Amino acid sequence: MKNKIALEEHFAIDLTIADSQVYARPEVWQGLKSNLLDFEQQRLEKMDEWGTELSILSLNSPAVQGIPDAKRAMEVAQRANDVLAEQVKRHPTRFGGFAALPMQDPEAAARELERCVNQLGFHGFLVNGFSQVGDENTVVYYDDARFNDFWTTAAALKKPFYMHPRDPLLAREPIYDGAHWLTGPTWAFAMETAIHALRLMSSGMFDRHPALQMILGHFGEGIPFNIWRVDHILRKGRRGMPCDKEIGEYLRSNVHITTSGNFRTPTLLSTMLEVGSDRIMYSVDYPFEKHEDAARWFDTCEISENDRQKIGRDNARKLFGLK
Repeated sequence: MKNKIALEEHFAIDLTIADSQVYARPEVWQGLKSNLLDFEQQRLEKMDEWGTELSILSLNSPAVQGIPDAKRAMEVAQRANDVLAEQVKRHPTRFGGFAALPMQDPEAAARELERCVNQLGFHGFLVNGFSQVGDENTVVYYDDARFNDFWTTAAALKKPFYMHPRDPLLAREPIYDGAHWLTGPTWAFAMETAIHALRLMSSGMFDRHPALQMILGHFGEGIPFNIWRVDHILRKGRRGMPCDKEIGEYLRSNVHITTSGNFRTPTLLSTMLEVGSDRIMYSVDYPFEKHEDAARWFDTCEISENDRQKIGRDNARKLFGLK
């Protein structure tokens, strides 16, 4: 497939590149660093070689979300967004953008989102999980009431948002003590992001903003495979859950799912059975994953050509209003 659209594809700037070093072995760090900072050389070459026509780019993790000082978070977000906007301007048919936002200050985040959508032409925003606010040990999740006005602004712009992983603070999650290999993309990313997404789905946010759309990577961070049990248990007692519907209904009406970093056909088929092929989109997770691994799998996996076209391109075109 030669015209795929990928939308969990990362870059870094000088102020955020160090955040990614923990996810690379020493012998591969220089290559990963080079790929994150690059836009116009190996990134475009790999896209051309493996059939990705358009990549929607986003800042590495945790980046802005890991800066407790709200003013500094805003400065770094604006710098990253301006760098990305320049590259989108240079390559408008190859790159799109997700805004980085200083969620430490919801009002400032709303203003920056409006700037990025209305002035820079971005396709929405991506948040790297919770934000640290004020100090390194204080965290905030986005179902908190302080974000109500922010979500009103986001919904009015009619652009989706991507809930991307970050590691939990290990001081708050002692279960990873002595098992560092389970942090990051091995396991902790998915668990942290899934719980955050479930909080948003169960908070009533999508009742207030029924057209708002959230994107989850890595085949939904495991949620599609557990949603029956989630709803089954909550039918026995909602325990104060404030949303109007079952969580599975929001999964099928307000959530889109990408294939990023999870290139396995049984997982794809299970997700299709749970949410339908109209809510799944191709992604790579470059440069943490390789275009060749994603494309070799997706271009030949055992699904219909109609579904391949939808997942590889058409669903993203519809969601983002692309021509």
